[in-house]
Amino acid sequence: MLYFLIVLLTALDQLTKIWIQNTPEMHVNVEIIRNFFYITYVKNTGAAWSMLAGHQVFLSAVAAAAILVMFRFMLSNMKKGRKVHAYALAMMIAGAAGNLIDRLMLGYVRDFLNFYIFGYDFPVFNVADCALTVGVIILMICMIFEKDEDEPEQVEAEIVPENEKRKAVQK
Repeated sequence: MLYFLIVLLTALDQLTKIWIQNTPEMHVNVEIIRNFFYITYVKNTGAAWSMLAGHQVFLSAVAAAAILVMFRFMLSNMKKGRKVHAYALAMMIAGAAGNLIDRLMLGYVRDFLNFYIFGYDFPVFNVADCALTVGVIILMICMIFEKDEDEPEQVEAEIVPENEKRKAVQK
């Protein structure tokens, strides 16, 4: 099921990008919800918020290495029975893979989801970015609320009145 999720999300990302790229009327700012959501086709040569623009080889190498590391952690978490962790990592792998495919095949990432949130024009992103972000959020929530397996359980001490303690010591 994990592999299916990775393939499904990666395919959904690529299909939406192909549709946007091959629909000329989507190459302009298409209003979906006034003052909130637009389709805006953008070629991004950088990472998030166009950081490191033009460094495709570096960004591709980092993405490939990250995918390998996340894949290893995904398998490890499945063996430990941490299914939610594993599914979050699968989402992250799919997101990284979707954008890596663009970088390797086109030399840029195709972005098109454009939101204006409280008047702020949020950077344009894509389905791969959504999968990656949701995976990171789920993993963070799991890490915050999970019980540390290495931490010994604390046993609450029985409260014994002071005079009972003295009686026990005197016997």
